[in-house]
Amino acid sequence: MRIRINAKAAVQKNRTGVEEYAYQVIKHLTLLPEAKTHQFFLLVPKGRHEGFDFPLPENFTIKELYWPLPFFWSQIRLTLEMLLNPRDVFFVHVHVLPFFCPKNSVATIHGLEYEHFPQHYPRWGYYYLRWNTKNVLRRARKIIAVSESTKHDLVKLYKGRADKISVVLHGYDVRKGELSEKGPETQAPSNPSLCSHKNSNLPQNIKKPYLLYIGRIETKKNIQGMLEAFTILKEKFHVPHKLVLAGGKGYGYKILHSQLANFKNKADVILTGYFPQAEKQPLLSNAEVFVFPSFYEGFGIPILEAQASALPVVTSFVSSMPEVAGGGALFIDPNNPTQIAEAVYKIISDKAVRDSLIALGQENIKQFSWEKCARETLNAIVATRSIT
Repeated sequence: MRIRINAKAAVQKNRTGVEEYAYQVIKHLTLLPEAKTHQFFLLVPKGRHEGFDFPLPENFTIKELYWPLPFFWSQIRLTLEMLLNPRDVFFVHVHVLPFFCPKNSVATIHGLEYEHFPQHYPRWGYYYLRWNTKNVLRRARKIIAVSESTKHDLVKLYKGRADKISVVLHGYDVRKGELSEKGPETQAPSNPSLCSHKNSNLPQNIKKPYLLYIGRIETKKNIQGMLEAFTILKEKFHVPHKLVLAGGKGYGYKILHSQLANFKNKADVILTGYFPQAEKQPLLSNAEVFVFPSFYEGFGIPILEAQASALPVVTSFVSSMPEVAGGGALFIDPNNPTQIAEAVYKIISDKAVRDSLIALGQENIKQFSWEKCARETLNAIVATRSIT
């Protein structure tokens, strides 16, 4: 098969969830033995090929597509490319199809947050996401949902055909240097060389102990709830911890920044800005609790990053988060700051709870693999030729 991939997301400089997914799927497709029988064309904007920092085998070709405008590359410029190659299979990592695409198109849908919490999106963004998702469900031959929760939403809210939707979970490969030595003292370290992560390369303004959140700083991630829970931790439980919020600016950042300016414990809240993937490990390895009380997640890769770093997790019991975290987290109602605070304090104050969560988290992480994700993605793509 000749498979064309919209690889624009994979070559983004500052990768977050969707961009990391696109990058890892392509990287691991290049490593699959069964992928060698197909020809892949990676479609990227002109001048963006340097985003692939791994070797590409002979059956992978980068094709740079020039477009003079800063927008509509995915719709108009890709349409021109698809018109020239209508018989190829087309795969897109996000739910945006060009105006024209081959009938054998496959698209990944990451979540329907905007349907559950439209107030956390600009009005134009809400309608744009909604139209694109419905358009993809109608036109793509195969849909990939990144969790059972996302598939359930597509069927329930948009009447998507269940037999057309394949669930392919995101991956997370535990490679050398990714697991921390912070696990239970009775447990042998997974990798003795990992001591170097402890206390090393932390920004000067971050001192232990601290609680950690990684993700965009935006209202739909429930930053407000975290701040309220942090106040309870300070005033009721008198914890000495800082709260580190690591991530770039998202929708509602100005509102959150204004709230922080008047926040009683603002001296103990640290905003790092966007944190590059390669620099996350010391931040994760030295934290005491990972706090992720989001209102909704299509998947939630940061949960796996925390578990792989032997970091106990507090997260929400809604959408995909129980599916992703497994037994390695304390689950809370994201609308209840008191519950968030009590879960965090339980981990801080009870070593047995902490050690149990770390062990369960590191067991949970074993079921996630980018290799498996890439293989199941390729299977979904190949399956389009047998669909009539």
